[in-house]
Amino acid sequence: MEWRGRRQSDNIEDRRGNPRSGGFGRGGGFNFPSGGGVRRAGGGLSIGTIIFLVVIYFIFKLMGVDLLQVLETGGISSGPGYEQSQSEGTRTPANDEMTAFMRTVLAETEDTWNGIFQAQGQNYEEPRLVLFSGQTQSGCGFASAATGPFYCPGDHKVYLDTDFFQELSDRFGASGDFAEAYVVAHEVGHHVQNLLGILPKFNEARRRMSEEQANEMSVRVELQADCFAGIWGKYTQQKGILEAGDLEEALNAAQQIGDDTMQKRSQGYVVPESFNHGTSQQRVRWFKRGFDSGQLSACDTFSGPV
Repeated sequence: MEWRGRRQSDNIEDRRGNPRSGGFGRGGGFNFPSGGGVRRAGGGLSIGTIIFLVVIYFIFKLMGVDLLQVLETGGISSGPGYEQSQSEGTRTPANDEMTAFMRTVLAETEDTWNGIFQAQGQNYEEPRLVLFSGQTQSGCGFASAATGPFYCPGDHKVYLDTDFFQELSDRFGASGDFAEAYVVAHEVGHHVQNLLGILPKFNEARRRMSEEQANEMSVRVELQADCFAGIWGKYTQQKGILEAGDLEEALNAAQQIGDDTMQKRSQGYVVPESFNHGTSQQRVRWFKRGFDSGQLSACDTFSGPV
């Protein structure tokens, strides 16, 4: 996928390594307690306390930690993978390759859906993409790496722990930049559903459904998001961004994360009534339908069999 040198979106929140934003990923800082803890010099410290602090200082000095620097900066370096931001005092990944890629993919989805909505006389409200590591807080509640990528209709944000891509490659055998882009495009597809009123109707109807009925309807919702991701793929192809093998990467990703394939991998058998995302065959077919047509009308997963 020829993504370098293209427009990058500003609708990104990078919470990786920033504990103040709710993420508890790699990194972290060292801070002295305040209030009832150790007070600043000049506040009436006893001789014993001063001696204790001096001893603590030299202990940390022997460990390679300069506490004077800690007090000045509010933290210590957390290793070569992260760097201290001079402007905000928060930790951000030193290697911004992933951030640049995510910004570019999100920008491409914005261009696609802005164009489609404008052609229909509507305005497209662009979602925000939250990158986190470990866990974070969303408008739909607490999110962790185990949650997987998801869209929250409550705050119109897509949440993604970027370590998911490593799992996608190692555990599911679905690697490649276009496979990763497909994941983002699928979640943005849910945002499109939200703007079109599809998600609100589904969430309202689900309250009156049995678990099996809700799962069946959820499959249709997910397959439509796959189809919308395929539409995005069609537009990227028309721009000449795709390289040889890119489409196969996305189709392989859809294949590997189908409900039946994942259940076979994890438990050795499948339970069709528990499916809520669609089989591998269905996910591939609906992504391909969106990709081949590039039309919203081709993504009606609610009429007839899927």
